[in-house]
Amino acid sequence: MFDKMPWLKPATLLAVITILISKTVGSDFGLRLYPVIINVVMLIVFAYSLYKGPSIIETFARITEPALDENGVIYTKKVTLLWCLFFVVNGGIALYTSIFSSLETWAFYNGFVAYLAMGTLFAIEWLVRQRVKRNPGV
Repeated sequence: MFDKMPWLKPATLLAVITILISKTVGSDFGLRLYPVIINVVMLIVFAYSLYKGPSIIETFARITEPALDENGVIYTKKVTLLWCLFFVVNGGIALYTSIFSSLETWAFYNGFVAYLAMGTLFAIEWLVRQRVKRNPGV
């Protein structure tokens, strides 16, 4: 399982650390930082895959299309880069809500808005991918 999801080990370890910090200092701040940590871990994994190759999105794409052509590889790199940007923005907002917002605002953003944004990005990318598949020159 960890081979297919390399981010799972560090994310789990960081979750345990944030819980221990929160319990030790008697504050929920460590738990509030968990979404920030997850975004940082995902950013590192996705960015490293761009550097080292193949990109995370290319790896996922090859599950259904093992013979991905060069245009597909370029497209998957762009999508991986887009996800890196998402993790930077989402992690930044999560950090802001962790430090400067009420628990209610933090929970609303990190428990609802962030997932809505992620789902929207998934949906838009899927629509763009369908168009790219139909019109490879686009």
